[in-house]
Amino acid sequence: MYDGNWMAFLFPALLLSMYAQFKVSTSFNKYLRVASRRGYTGSQVARMILDRNGLRDVRIEPVGGQLTDHYDPRTKVIRLSRNVYSGQSIAAVSVAAHEAGHAMQHGEGYFPLIIRNNIAPIASISSRFVWILILLGLVISPFLLEVGIMLYLAVVIFQIVTLPVEFNASRRALAQLEDGIVFEDEIRSSKDVLQAAALTYVAATLVALGQLLRLLSMSNRRR
Repeated sequence: MYDGNWMAFLFPALLLSMYAQFKVSTSFNKYLRVASRRGYTGSQVARMILDRNGLRDVRIEPVGGQLTDHYDPRTKVIRLSRNVYSGQSIAAVSVAAHEAGHAMQHGEGYFPLIIRNNIAPIASISSRFVWILILLGLVISPFLLEVGIMLYLAVVIFQIVTLPVEFNASRRALAQLEDGIVFEDEIRSSKDVLQAAALTYVAATLVALGQLLRLLSMSNRRR
């Protein structure tokens, strides 16, 4: 059933993934050089959004690297890369607003975020062992291959649930940016940054689904 289908699905997904990585990198670097005319830094924007939404207990910290920005729900901390934390660019304020959007989701008990947070530890453990089990399953026992596929399902579900979480955080970010943080004619640039980032999650989900089809094809031939 799965033979032949996975290749037609996985190859375009991998191409889309490479394009998405290129797109997010070029969009981020492009708008990193475009100053937001109101002059707020990323950390100031995140703080402003948090405070206006009653999230004064959420902290903001700088973190190393580029595009390493994230919200940690366990410690209620938004971590922003240096270019975003101190930067006054369109890219900086857009990314900071997006991470503040995740904090807003957490504060409101946004259901897809709760699901993602609960699946995340399982998906993390699964991703470490899944390919070892699959390799052993191909060499030793089909049962181990089946176990590997079951573990990989957690990774796929995590990727699928991530999509509405990320899209919703971007919608929240744009609504907040429009409310006096950036000028109206700068919103389009913010959308470009956030849409490029969203494309990476779409691509990752399609790649995960393609890999699942490939594993099911392997299992079908192994029986």
